[in-house]
Amino acid sequence: MSPLIADIVGLIGSALFIAAFAYANVAKAIDKVLFNAANLVGAVLLLASLSVNFNLAAFVLEAAWGAIAGISLVLALRKRAAERQALKNIQP
Repeated sequence: MSPLIADIVGLIGSALFIAAFAYANVAKAIDKVLFNAANLVGAVLLLASLSVNFNLAAFVLEAAWGAIAGISLVLALRKRAAERQALKNIQP
């Protein structure tokens, strides 16, 4: 990956983080699947950009951020599936 492409990929990841943060601060109710998916994709994009312009501190931060977002995304998807299943069980 060229340095220019790495910068573009990193900027897209940063934009996703900023958008998710803004969404979390203005939404009346947060869709945790959307929020965590945006954070996970943002972290992955920033980690990809760090493969060209490596920075240890940023790598550790993005790896932790991505891990938290990934785990939280799985939990949110499981909760959503359980809620949908509960609704199916209630309906005749």
